[in-house]
Amino acid sequence: PELFDAVAKAAIPIIDTFNSQALANTVNAFAKMDHGHSELFEAVAKAATPIIDNFHSQHIANTVSAFARTRHATQTSKLLFTKTSDPITVNSAVLQDWDDMALVAISYA
Repeated sequence: PELFDAVAKAAIPIIDTFNSQALANTVNAFAKMDHGHSELFEAVAKAATPIIDNFHSQHIANTVSAFARTRHATQTSKLLFTKTSDPITVNSAVLQDWDDMALVAISYA
């Protein structure tokens, strides 16, 4: 836990420099270790929301799954979840680009 707290402390100030894969991998690593650092997850939600349209399907799936596994539910994360569902519901063609593992991960979350 102390290592993850130190990583979160270092990452939060520079989270806006992370690309979609780095954002997804960061929260996914925390979730896998069952360490839902609320400040970090909030920072990731804020950073990811405006660029979610640029996320690869696997990055979306990993991010949503991490938030679900840690039960991080705030107004900011709800906005992120809403944004992640927009391209899926509005343009079902997006789903054609998703591989089977990404579909399973997003459904599981």
